[in-house]
Amino acid sequence: MTKVIINGANGRMGETLLRCGEANPGIEIVAGIDVGDDLAGVVGQTDAVIDFSFHEATRPTAELCAAHKKALVIGTTGHSAGDKESVLKLQSEIPIVWASNFSTGVNTLFWLTRKATEVLGADFDLEVVEMHHRLKRDAPSGTAATLAEILAEVRNVSLEKELRHGRDGIVGERTGSEIGMHSLRGGDVVGDHTVVYAGNGERLELTHKAASRDTFANGALRAATWACAQTPGLYNMENVLGLK
Repeated sequence: MTKVIINGANGRMGETLLRCGEANPGIEIVAGIDVGDDLAGVVGQTDAVIDFSFHEATRPTAELCAAHKKALVIGTTGHSAGDKESVLKLQSEIPIVWASNFSTGVNTLFWLTRKATEVLGADFDLEVVEMHHRLKRDAPSGTAATLAEILAEVRNVSLEKELRHGRDGIVGERTGSEIGMHSLRGGDVVGDHTVVYAGNGERLELTHKAASRDTFANGALRAATWACAQTPGLYNMENVLGLK
């Protein structure tokens, strides 16, 4: 049985993780931690920490896990470049599963996006559209950012130079190398992601729509159990699912 601490337990994903963890016979929830709670006081009792808190809390959480040699699963998004760099340095000390999305379907979407981009080549224009609930704080979503990174990697272009966050005014004709990114917010949408390949005379769209947070929670719990059996290093859900 894998002993797990949920960091960010009072949030939407945190509450879902607690519920799904309690229903999983292979998981023991040691504690649910949120703002004001003392993670240091209980981290020694766990095998892994799942962080779905806030981006500012990820770095100290990771440092605490490294100090106690505990596996870490990171689902929080919106980190600064400095925080990312600090957390990545700890991969030599503990196993870290860092994923923008823990859904099996979304990680299949990542795989399909890579393959479709390779097959279709440079003749198709690339756009990413994502939609989430009105209370989501960051944009674009971590999943959409990962999709854009895959597109840029396969096309061998600089994402920093080619990414276009929406369009406004007289922006000129679309270039063949740019990657469009569009973030929609409203209602209680759990998470919709679409990659659009627009060519002359045809269009291909790859879409994933999440109806429940349970799929993300169960994926993160699976990642925690998997991580506990790994050597120190940086992993993602494609590793966990055997897609790499």
